[in-house]
Amino acid sequence: MSAPRVVVTGAAAGIGRSTALLFARRGYRVGAFDIDEAGLISLAGESAPITAGQLVTGVLDVTDADAWTRALAGFCGDGGLDILVNNAGLLSSGPFEEIPASRHRQIVDVNVTGVVLGCHAAFPYLRDTPGAQIVNMCSASALYGQPDLATYSATKFAVRGLTEALELEWAQHDITVTAMWPLFVDTHMVDGMDIGARRSLGVNLGADDVARAVLDATRPGRRSGRVHRPVGRQATVLSALAQISPGWANRLVNRRLTGR
Repeated sequence: MSAPRVVVTGAAAGIGRSTALLFARRGYRVGAFDIDEAGLISLAGESAPITAGQLVTGVLDVTDADAWTRALAGFCGDGGLDILVNNAGLLSSGPFEEIPASRHRQIVDVNVTGVVLGCHAAFPYLRDTPGAQIVNMCSASALYGQPDLATYSATKFAVRGLTEALELEWAQHDITVTAMWPLFVDTHMVDGMDIGARRSLGVNLGADDVARAVLDATRPGRRSGRVHRPVGRQATVLSALAQISPGWANRLVNRRLTGR
């Protein structure tokens, strides 16, 4: 039997890079895509001793629908797709009004439009693959709107809603849709970040931790019915509290954590 196929976006660095390498080392055939061509070259060099052809890299702008079509056609051919990991994302921190409008729009384009286009383009391949799965990289910032991460937080609320809707809508096609919910992860996205939530909570997850959680969530035969999967102890606790606490309590907790 041929190896199951996985597409990972944002694969040149951070969580995407760790996820692509982990899946390839576990015997999956991985399509690792990113807009960062230099990072992809570095990734390909790091992939030894993975079997030749096990990890395939390609440049992809996730905000370009035609680019999605070409990338998936090139990787999947006339076959199916077992797992799509929508990981590509952007983040800027600081007061909302101090971040340029062009950057706000870029964050929305990558974090929301990129996920929508990825799901849309991948659907025919997922539909034709028994037990196919989508993993959307969400964030604990989608539990309650986060000051100093306002637009990023809003995009993750959008990813949350899309995940919930498609999980219901595509069940008829045997496609499982899951959202991963990490807190701050030790990648370049948090370099130089000095906001209240980061100071309060610290950075307690590495990219490999999230990659292992993605692998665990998608392992064959695992159908837990869980749409949202917190990653790490902190996210698990905050997620549980958010589900049982009234709105005023969630607001108070977030004010305390963020220093607002």
